[in-house]
Amino acid sequence: MLKKLSAAAIAGLLYLNAPQVNAAEIATDPGDYVPLPAGINLGILYVQHATRDAFFANDAQVPGNNRLDTTIGLARFVHYMDIGGYIVDPQIIIPFGKVDLKTPFGPLPATSESGIGDPLVGATAWFVNNPANKEYLGLSAFASVPVGDYDAQKGPVNLGQDRWKGIYQVGYVKGLGDKFIVDLIGEYATYGKQDNFLGFEREQDDSQSAQAHLRYLLSESSHLALSFYQDFGGETSLGGTAQNDELDTNRWLATYSTFIEPTIQLQFQYGQDIDVKNGFKEDQRLNFRVVKVF
Repeated sequence: MLKKLSAAAIAGLLYLNAPQVNAAEIATDPGDYVPLPAGINLGILYVQHATRDAFFANDAQVPGNNRLDTTIGLARFVHYMDIGGYIVDPQIIIPFGKVDLKTPFGPLPATSESGIGDPLVGATAWFVNNPANKEYLGLSAFASVPVGDYDAQKGPVNLGQDRWKGIYQVGYVKGLGDKFIVDLIGEYATYGKQDNFLGFEREQDDSQSAQAHLRYLLSESSHLALSFYQDFGGETSLGGTAQNDELDTNRWLATYSTFIEPTIQLQFQYGQDIDVKNGFKEDQRLNFRVVKVF
């Protein structure tokens, strides 16, 4: 039983180069699927801090003091262009930061790791772009390139993952009257194999995510939003043995966003997990984002 618990604990610590743990590979923000005109560039910096003080396996909380904190930054560059009459936004996202396992977990001692994560490269193409009716539909594809910092002996406590990932999203946005806008996003992610994960070969099934944002427009430059994320799938195997650690996680996030100047936007977010089937449960999350338009 101890051996099985250790393996489940290893598998349950999912990687942290995405903005969230046990979550969508690309967790969207309200308004991400509204395109800007061709020729516009965005420079975006995210800072995200999350704390976790409980670990769950098969819907049951694992006894003991289990603590994991993360402070993750993301540097993102986006360029909007016109290709054949459609707006497309090629972009790159570079994660960096620190993963801090505060308490021993399974076979791992308390440890931390900092550095650069695996960059994400990709783009969204909009096939419906109707500002007059506040209606948009975009399709996205991203690749996570395994060049970030990775120490095989620390397994899950890494910023890099030492594997390729493919991330695909569809996003639909629709205005509801003058003040409300709803954003609906679906995600499908695929994972390459890791040859050395604490001495094991690690594989992961495809995962899925449903994301929804409801925005209330305070003015032309500010809005409030409430978001809901549901993640599922993604069971892992170590050395060919299934770990029964598939995701079934949902969480909420509140957002306030405003332009302090015509070309500078600030965004503040607070949220937490609601239910977690497998993995660490976030007790609180604080996000900050600054966008420069040029």
